[in-house]
Amino acid sequence: VYLDNASTTQKPLSVIEKITEYYKGYNANIHRAVYALAEEATAEYEKTRDKVAEFLNIRNREEIIFVRGTTEAINLVAYSWGRPHIKKDDIIVVTEYEHHSNIVPWQLLAQETGARLEYIGVDDDGELVLEDLERHLATGRVRLVAFSLMSNVLGTISDADRIIPMCKKAGALVLVDGAQAVPHMPVDMQRLGCDFFAFSGHKMMGPTGVGVLWARRDVLDTMVPFQGGGDMIREVHKHETTWNDLPYKFEAGTPNIADVVGLGAAIDYLTGIGMENMRRHEMELTEYALGRMSAIKGVEIYGTPDMKKRGGVISFNFHDVHPHDVAQLLDDDGIAIRSGHHCAQVLMERLDVAATSRASFYIYNTRQDVDAMIESLENVARVFKI
Repeated sequence: VYLDNASTTQKPLSVIEKITEYYKGYNANIHRAVYALAEEATAEYEKTRDKVAEFLNIRNREEIIFVRGTTEAINLVAYSWGRPHIKKDDIIVVTEYEHHSNIVPWQLLAQETGARLEYIGVDDDGELVLEDLERHLATGRVRLVAFSLMSNVLGTISDADRIIPMCKKAGALVLVDGAQAVPHMPVDMQRLGCDFFAFSGHKMMGPTGVGVLWARRDVLDTMVPFQGGGDMIREVHKHETTWNDLPYKFEAGTPNIADVVGLGAAIDYLTGIGMENMRRHEMELTEYALGRMSAIKGVEIYGTPDMKKRGGVISFNFHDVHPHDVAQLLDDDGIAIRSGHHCAQVLMERLDVAATSRASFYIYNTRQDVDAMIESLENVARVFKI
């Protein structure tokens, strides 16, 4: 029973076969040669860019940049946009439930530039305290607000429809970490209205080592390259270089061709399911799991009780049993859940815990999986005499 989908998802056979197809059928470098094999590889690679555009309702395909994942995407923005634009005493705002990947790059940038890093707090229901954001924006010094569309620990879905207009009104740019949201719910970039958006392939049935950064073209045009060499150049002379057009300006070197192709197959798979169906299934399953877990003595569940505001993630603690012990006992029963700080130690401090256990669901999980977890948790209670 696999319940660690917030970390990474299992892969459909169609994705695995698509990657194999590339290596067996048209393994060649892209954008560099005119022979048939290279042109086929290039076409398959670029098809995925078109699939991303359609999947997220992105109008301009040249705004889609392939990266290794959400972490690299955010670091790219911090380096290529942040260093030229963030100055001393400017403010960067993040939330208390961010993944480390959406905290550490901004800490480094703030330390380097003399900017300040401020936080939007989390209330006892696991929702953002947007009065904190209002207070920060009122200073007139906020240049960037970065937040997760869905928390990887609490499952809380951020109120982007309220947050982004607030930031825009104050003249701040917005980066959205979509790593947890894109695999689980419909996302429409035209409606969202942010400036940067990042997500990873491996959390949406795609391969590891591939992800996407989207940014508005007018913003990308102001950004310096993240890495030098390979496909990001137009011309190189002894003492100067000119850059390639977007998006290739930010795709230096030989890219992860096979896994970009595999990401395209994952998007095809999810499109076939329908993201509205995905969201409906996870809401029903999570609500069922919350109901059953709440009946177990000693289980403390974190996050909002409002199913419209949370995704298929349940973080919990079990009396005074350490989360690692809970996870180990469940693993003995063949049930995989996550335990630890989930790369969210700022949130752990806010919750005043060292760690939590976390069960996270996906389209292939069932009520029978939840029942198996509940049975195993009841066994934990017997072992520790709770």
